[in-house]
Amino acid sequence: MNNLRNSPVITGSVLLNTMILVLLFLSFTQKTEAQSHSEHNHDQAPMQMDDHAHHSGSVNVQKWDGHRPDSNAPIGVMGDHTHHKGMFMLTYRYKYMSMNGNRMGTNKVSNQKVLEDFMVAPTDMDMQMHMFGLMYSPTDYITLMGMVPYIKKSMNHLTRMGSRFKTETDGIGDIKFTGLIKVFDNHDQRIHINAGMSFPTGSIDEKDKTPAGPNQQLPYPMQLGSGTFDLLPGITYLGQHNDLSWGSQLSGVIRLGENDRDYSLGNALDITAWGAWDWYNWVSSSARLDWQSWGNIDGADSALDPALVPTADPNLRGGNRLDLLFGVNFYASQGPTLIKGQRLAVEFGFPIYQDLDGPQLETDWVLTLGWQYAFAAY
Repeated sequence: MNNLRNSPVITGSVLLNTMILVLLFLSFTQKTEAQSHSEHNHDQAPMQMDDHAHHSGSVNVQKWDGHRPDSNAPIGVMGDHTHHKGMFMLTYRYKYMSMNGNRMGTNKVSNQKVLEDFMVAPTDMDMQMHMFGLMYSPTDYITLMGMVPYIKKSMNHLTRMGSRFKTETDGIGDIKFTGLIKVFDNHDQRIHINAGMSFPTGSIDEKDKTPAGPNQQLPYPMQLGSGTFDLLPGITYLGQHNDLSWGSQLSGVIRLGENDRDYSLGNALDITAWGAWDWYNWVSSSARLDWQSWGNIDGADSALDPALVPTADPNLRGGNRLDLLFGVNFYASQGPTLIKGQRLAVEFGFPIYQDLDGPQLETDWVLTLGWQYAFAAY
């Protein structure tokens, strides 16, 4: 089943590589045309305007407008935009995911049904994440991004004997570094490549008290990291026209080898698309669809008993999910120095389709809040 779940990732990787080749060709063509145009206008100064800060007296000959609330994607999308040379951006995101009840395939299953095959059934889980980020653009075509997550998880359980217990973990997750490479910038449409890597800074040795005893190794979903170095490839497309904006992103997670507990999490594929409307110069609203597909675990943690609880079974971790999300972006285009350029955003969504290798806890809803602030280094 793991191979089946990972087949969309393989297909996505082939599609991703093909798109990269096409986009590199478009980028080369665009740059060639720009150089030709520059040769005929060598007496004119460059007129590219910074995407995230006003420069008085400058002339903007591009149609892309970075000074509107929807110039950034919904806050739930990572690595969605690039910056002009010399720009920094500080970011903070708070994400809350609620899971309640189990599902096998597309069908809900009761706790009693789960307990027919396992000694313990997970009943619900909450995941909170604080994501701190920094972006910097050394050139007009490359933006560097680093993300440091702090994660808190809690899961409730029910045993065959009718008793209940909770396990909890918290700590630093896997740190991510990504390069955003702009390959196409033509008036009101842009495309950039996301090329990143995740580093195994999150713990995979989290323990807690359970009915089996104190200091027990917790199952896979309660760990804070993957334990492996992971590639984070992707492509992002953005567009604007009058008060309407839109975008899409194809991204993946490719695990590199096994961790020191002899397993690797499944590869993952994420395809999302959104549309937004700029109501005023300070607020916009958005709607987004997000398709996620992830594989089962390869290998197994020898400290876990897959017959005890489904969260300890590496063959019951894969799945597919389609989320529908709605968001609002706020942007301070004017004001004092410390206020101008500030962005606040919120996005709330829920699954409209889930197909899980279960029994597995299903997702009920997801909430993301965010703050972003861009400023020039010089």
